[in-house]
Amino acid sequence: AAAAAAAGMALEAEGLRLLQSVKVKIGEAKNMPPYPGPNKMRDCYCTVNLDQEEVFRTKIVEKSLCPFYGEDFYCEIPRTFRYLAFYIFDRDVFRRDSIIGKVAIKKEELQKYHNRDTWFPLQPVDADSEVQGKVHLELRLSEVITDIGTICHKLATRVIECQDLPIVNGQCDPYATVTLSSPSRSELKKTKVKRKTNNPQFDEVFYFEVTRPCSYSRKSHFDVEEEHVEKMEIRIDLWNASNLKFGDEFLGELRLPLKILKQSSFHQAWYFLQPRDNSKPVKPIDLGSLRLNVVYTEDHVFPSQFYDPLRNLLLKSADVEPVSASAAHVLGEVCREKQEAAIPLVRLFLHYGKIVPFISAIANAEINRTLDPNTIFRGNSLTSKCIDETMKLAGRHYLQVTLKPIVDEICGIHKPCEIDPVKLKDGENLDSNMDNLRQYVERIFNVITKSGMSCPTVMCDIFFSLRESAAKRFQDDADVRYTAVSSFIFLRFFAPAILSPNLFQLHPHHPDPLTARTLTLVSKTIQTLGSLSKSKSASFKESYMAAFYDHFNEQKYTEAVRNFLDLISSSGRKDHKSIEQPIVLKEGFMIKRAQGRNRFGIKNFKKRWFRLTNHEFTYHKHKGDQSLYNIPIENILAVEKLEEESFKMKNMFQVIQPERALYIQANNCVEAKDWIDILTKVSQCNKKRLTKYHPSAYLNGHWLCCKTGTDSAPGCTPCTGGLPANIQLDVDGDRETEHIYSLYNNYRTKLEKMQEACGSRSVYDGPEQDEYSSFIIDDPQETYKVSKQILAAVHTLESEHAQYTKNKSQRTKYGSQEHPIGDKSFQCYVTQSSGSSTNSV
Repeated sequence: AAAAAAAGMALEAEGLRLLQSVKVKIGEAKNMPPYPGPNKMRDCYCTVNLDQEEVFRTKIVEKSLCPFYGEDFYCEIPRTFRYLAFYIFDRDVFRRDSIIGKVAIKKEELQKYHNRDTWFPLQPVDADSEVQGKVHLELRLSEVITDIGTICHKLATRVIECQDLPIVNGQCDPYATVTLSSPSRSELKKTKVKRKTNNPQFDEVFYFEVTRPCSYSRKSHFDVEEEHVEKMEIRIDLWNASNLKFGDEFLGELRLPLKILKQSSFHQAWYFLQPRDNSKPVKPIDLGSLRLNVVYTEDHVFPSQFYDPLRNLLLKSADVEPVSASAAHVLGEVCREKQEAAIPLVRLFLHYGKIVPFISAIANAEINRTLDPNTIFRGNSLTSKCIDETMKLAGRHYLQVTLKPIVDEICGIHKPCEIDPVKLKDGENLDSNMDNLRQYVERIFNVITKSGMSCPTVMCDIFFSLRESAAKRFQDDADVRYTAVSSFIFLRFFAPAILSPNLFQLHPHHPDPLTARTLTLVSKTIQTLGSLSKSKSASFKESYMAAFYDHFNEQKYTEAVRNFLDLISSSGRKDHKSIEQPIVLKEGFMIKRAQGRNRFGIKNFKKRWFRLTNHEFTYHKHKGDQSLYNIPIENILAVEKLEEESFKMKNMFQVIQPERALYIQANNCVEAKDWIDILTKVSQCNKKRLTKYHPSAYLNGHWLCCKTGTDSAPGCTPCTGGLPANIQLDVDGDRETEHIYSLYNNYRTKLEKMQEACGSRSVYDGPEQDEYSSFIIDDPQETYKVSKQILAAVHTLESEHAQYTKNKSQRTKYGSQEHPIGDKSFQCYVTQSSGSSTNSV
């Protein structure tokens, strides 16, 4: 047992990582209460919050009580949280936007709704229920001898500190009140106000007389007025000191009965703050409901060497003969959805530079199983899902260069493009609409077919492999070398990106209905242009689409598509890095501190539009303006967090240059992490990158962190590591292997059934049992051998997770800073740890 505990401690030291992420589909709201006015309609938007910190906001849907959002949001969660919350706001032009209602899901209950469309009733929001943060408290009951020699009991209450208090209306100036109360009395004391911090260090002690002086007794110190002490409680209330006339805002409370000191006269612990109990009956109000689909993932990732056996088994998949017996292909066979397997497999193979041989092997096997060239890659096979995922990852910047400018124009200008005579609005002209749509299709078609040199190398290598395999399999079909490639690049890449630009990072929100209709018509036409089918007009069900397409029934469009497909699937294609144009990687408003480039300039904070390309990092007064300042990527020496104490501001980071550091505040913790990650990645290969930096600012003639007096003093803290900008390394390989292990573990029953099917086929060659017939097994003996190796690797990792969980539950103290009292997720964790080996949920 001692050895196991030591191993667990060693594992902690080596750095087991807890990584959290959430993916949310915000569907629609229904039956919200009407606005109390003649119009009755509302202009609503929805926010996603970690506790009370907003991390995402949908577009505003105007004039509706049943707004449809249809928006997707994904983020890595960089901190602990208790609730994932969704607030519906009604926009008000003249006053602060009003909250209609909220959905708050406790972290420990997220699994209940995992990847299921669920309608949640909207709950009312009031100040007493909007609580977050924790408080560190110490209580000590002591006997005191008075001047006349009698004994009384005094309670010392020490409010040490609080953490993660909510920021109210952009500020947090907290103080605490401490109240000792009983049925017969109430005594209140108050700490000092701590300005501009949501992590206040109070460290103040308050003394309360618990019992009246009495003659000394060696019995329990609760002898005197025992019934009163049993009913006494200490209450801590946290408040935000407000300058507004409405009074201070309530931040949370904690109530502790004094009887917790019965066993020991000293008690110290961390507690989660709780909502205030008004004890008033609340009349239920129907505020409507919100449809959500939430996928919360929590990964416990071990150090890299723990994954070596499983990872090595996966990475040699491309070399296994036949490929259907490989570990990666087996994963696709046992998962319920091929997409589940494709996502981590593609990321893992991209990370290790093995994606092209793996996809080439599984694509070649699928082509050889295909009987009709017209059905090539039509199904949702592992091959098609893996190629889809690779294009999404590797082709993100390619889409930005080709489609984003025109998609932005379509979403911004709202030209009428409806060509269905039945759907024409009053005042619209069919010919004019056709002309508008034709111009958009022409422009997008031209930009796609002329973008061959920008197509990422990894995609071109895959297309070359598809082309060769298809031509070899169907030698009598001259077009199959084109259709094999066009079925991906047009049908599954460009057309879906035009149809749903928000899913491909081409537009921040789901388009409005008018724009969505235009994009649908453009997408259909581009898809048909790229398909190279013989009778294209006949491929449309709608007569108006067939009539519109007649304009494009010319040989020049077919030739342009063929030339483009030839170029992107050619083995001799060269990358023209010298003419690489800037690619916008990220942009948005943030707050920056003036850098003091002018000697007498005031170093205040200003809101600016920041823009990062693969060439430079710039900021502008407004979006689209000339840049006010630019930092070439090669001049970024480090990108690191800035300690909150520097300016009493949260979510700050610094971009360190040769002359000075640029201090920036992001809007929330998720956005700060995103900016730090992407800036680190694009500058990782810079030759002059720093190894040490200053985690605090240089203020009043010295660095706050190390107190060094010169502003050019070398850093005092090692820089954090980052990943290179290379697509093949922009992935956490260990985390993806952990995901794959979880899939194998979740589908272990099916994996064992597949192993049985291999045994059955090896000894019996007759009709199969129905439960075995769904598996693709080309070589039963090889597949059996590989599945046995998979199960062994999965069993080893499962044992490691179980041991770690057991060790952690034995070591961790309830009431510690990591697991304050009131942390139900930790209580559930301790309860489960003895029985199960939950790891990646």
